[in-house]
Amino acid sequence: MSSDDLPIGRRVAGWRVRRSMTQQMLADRLRRSKSWVDKIERGVRPLDRYSVIQELSRVLRVDPEVLLGQPPSTLSSTPPGVDDIRAALARYDNPQAPPQTGELRRQVGHAWLSYQHAHYPELLRVLPGLLDAAQGAQSPEVLVQAYRITALLLVKLGEADLAWLAADRAMGAAGDDPALAATAAVSVGQALRASGRDRLALAATLAAANRVRPQRSAGEWAVGGTLLVQAALAAAGCGEYHRAGELTERAAGVATNLRGYDDQHRTSFGPVAVELVRVLLAAARDNSVEALRRHSIVVRREGWRWLPAEYRGAYLLDAARVYVHAGDLRGAARALVDADSVAPAEVRGRPLARTLIADCARARPAPAGVARLATLVGLTR
Repeated sequence: MSSDDLPIGRRVAGWRVRRSMTQQMLADRLRRSKSWVDKIERGVRPLDRYSVIQELSRVLRVDPEVLLGQPPSTLSSTPPGVDDIRAALARYDNPQAPPQTGELRRQVGHAWLSYQHAHYPELLRVLPGLLDAAQGAQSPEVLVQAYRITALLLVKLGEADLAWLAADRAMGAAGDDPALAATAAVSVGQALRASGRDRLALAATLAAANRVRPQRSAGEWAVGGTLLVQAALAAAGCGEYHRAGELTERAAGVATNLRGYDDQHRTSFGPVAVELVRVLLAAARDNSVEALRRHSIVVRREGWRWLPAEYRGAYLLDAARVYVHAGDLRGAARALVDADSVAPAEVRGRPLARTLIADCARARPAPAGVARLATLVGLTR
């Protein structure tokens, strides 16, 4: 077996030994437990967050793509367009007069549609200009939405720290508006979770969820439900599975009580979203059988096909990760192919997808569709 064929955990172990580090030494430098390192190296715990791979590569003093089993020229550490977004976030004054608020709202609405349809390359092109315009406007609503979209996209691209900056800017722009603050808190939680800071994400999202009041609109209730599921996922990331279950039940209650469909804040929250979280929580408890049983049921529900393409594509990547963890590489390949048909940019532009495709490509023979995906994302041998 060549080094490229090794599971990522074995490559981590190999580089750890080369650096004359024990598991405990690596764990201390990562501020994690020895058990966590051991599970990563044995493949018991999936290593599927690009931000964590970057953290490991920093400590082990290797390029992230080396841990992924790819030549350094295959992957770019910074996706094209991210530096332009970083520059826009670094600008605090814009000498050009911003468009009228109505035009800005139209541009934000178009950006949301691009995100929900997983048109990420287009978003990378338009977001720097939209951020410049929004930062020069006098509309907290527009500014919060622009920062939220930016944070969501950056999480997708593995730029968790920059995503947190954008989400934090959204919180600052929300001011005393409770609805805007709640929507911004969703992005804060997602960015913190993506960077492995689940404890902080749990505190931020749960506090925000508890501030949502019954007398508010259905749209704001949907934001509250989204905060609860984000808190549940963060609790699971902390190993607090019982608490995660309780938070999910609270979210289910909110979803049940929603009347009609009011998604003015673009949360995609509802009963199906709660069921998808149940799949992820079962996987977090290492119960792949239960997770895949729930997965097979929820994707047949009518509400599944009404979710945005981005939402379904992202979830199918998570489902592929569960299949990999269960040792079912063909099931993982099917989920990846389905994700590519729903939202190609989810598969072709996200670091997580590259890891999963590389995992599936190790099967002999490789599952149907994997070779094509490997070529599309630049993982050909």
